[in-house]
Amino acid sequence: MSGADAIGRRTVLAGGLALAAAPLWAQGAERPVKAWKGIRYATATRFQAPAMAADDAMPGPGGRFGPVCPQRGDRYRPQSEDCLYLNIWAPAEAAEPRPVMVYIHGGAYSAGSVTDPVNDGAHLAVRGDVVVVTVNHRLNALGYLYLARLDPRFPDSGNAGQLDLIAALQWVQRHIAAFGGDPGNVTVFGQSGGGAKIATLMAMPEAKGLFHKAITMSGQQVTASGPLHATARAEAFLAQLGDGVDPATAPVERLIAALSAPDPYLGGGVYMGPVLDMVHLTRHPFWPDAAPQSLGIPMMLGNTVMETRAFYAPDGKALAGLDFGNLAARIAPEMRIDIHPEWVVAEFRARYPDVPPLELFHRIVTAARSWRGQVEEAEARARAGAPAFVYQLDFEQAKHTDDIGLSFGTMPDSTPAQRAMSDTVMDAYVRFARTGDPGWPAYTLERRETMIFDTQSRVASDPRRWERELFARVPYIQPGT
Repeated sequence: MSGADAIGRRTVLAGGLALAAAPLWAQGAERPVKAWKGIRYATATRFQAPAMAADDAMPGPGGRFGPVCPQRGDRYRPQSEDCLYLNIWAPAEAAEPRPVMVYIHGGAYSAGSVTDPVNDGAHLAVRGDVVVVTVNHRLNALGYLYLARLDPRFPDSGNAGQLDLIAALQWVQRHIAAFGGDPGNVTVFGQSGGGAKIATLMAMPEAKGLFHKAITMSGQQVTASGPLHATARAEAFLAQLGDGVDPATAPVERLIAALSAPDPYLGGGVYMGPVLDMVHLTRHPFWPDAAPQSLGIPMMLGNTVMETRAFYAPDGKALAGLDFGNLAARIAPEMRIDIHPEWVVAEFRARYPDVPPLELFHRIVTAARSWRGQVEEAEARARAGAPAFVYQLDFEQAKHTDDIGLSFGTMPDSTPAQRAMSDTVMDAYVRFARTGDPGWPAYTLERRETMIFDTQSRVASDPRRWERELFARVPYIQPGT
């Protein structure tokens, strides 16, 4: 029996459509798993493209996580510019080559690490009978500061972090068979900034052929930074770094401190992200259409229904004292688009007459700011006739990052309902990794089919249609670009 045939199935509320719901294989506690941590996949000199690591003997199981990229804060330690390491989990039993699932972490392009316990791949590897790989790479100025127009020493700067990910995927192609993985069936998946990095890889010629399926979770990259904007940001960064300071030799702590430079276009700290440099990235990922090089790669796109619940502190300036009288003023700067805020509030209040201001704030800002990039990407794929499968995580009014623990089976102190939801999400991801089909119809412009993950999962046609149409009155501009 094939992996797809072995999947337990149940009927969901979508005209009899079936979705994988029963466990694919035994629970992780019942089967042994091997882990290899801190495997070097490349080395890098500051602001330059990575160099592949020597093909030394493969490490034995165990080890420690490698250092993470220097970044603001001390959540992840140790930090080092020598941060190009990956980690692998695989079931211990011998088997036919298994599908490979490579996870790329979020944190925009400036922070984060796969050493976070929520990214532990053991449970997903055993439940899905797959090989799980997680990757760290260069971030912030170390990975995305664009100096090419200012300093001829650094022609690859601006996309160095993306080149790291390409090096990691090249390592997977060369070596994953030694860990029981199938190099011909590699799925990349990533949340938030990780999803955006994947969308960008789908337009980078050097990444072609290195992965075969893609899952983006609350992370899109419709357009990259233009080279002139990226250069202006680099100039703001260098001014903050100090006159006469060479960024190539400055202490890394000083580089991280200079990230506080005001962004010349967005305000706040300076934005770093991939650059349309016409060398490594020669077109925008999803504008004016989906990158042709990746149309043959099945893609799954997901978002959470209340993304922005993760972004705002209850006592912060956006939410403290929030009421219907100031709701329009509070959403105006947060939507990141130029639209009449009082009119938006009136439309949402008419649709949700019993919803309090706090929930309306999150519904509005999520739809205006966080969801639209996914809509743009799904519709670009649909127009191209390429497979794209869309989901929305409604479970417990899910916020940004809630899908990470569900997809890895790593939620701490989880309830039975959360574990059941996690099983459903993992099973869909694994089925997609195996077959390119998660168990529901691909997204079309006629029906906009979307899997709603909830206590009772179901397929919906064009969910939140009126919200999509409301914000479609305003052109979409990718924040930061």
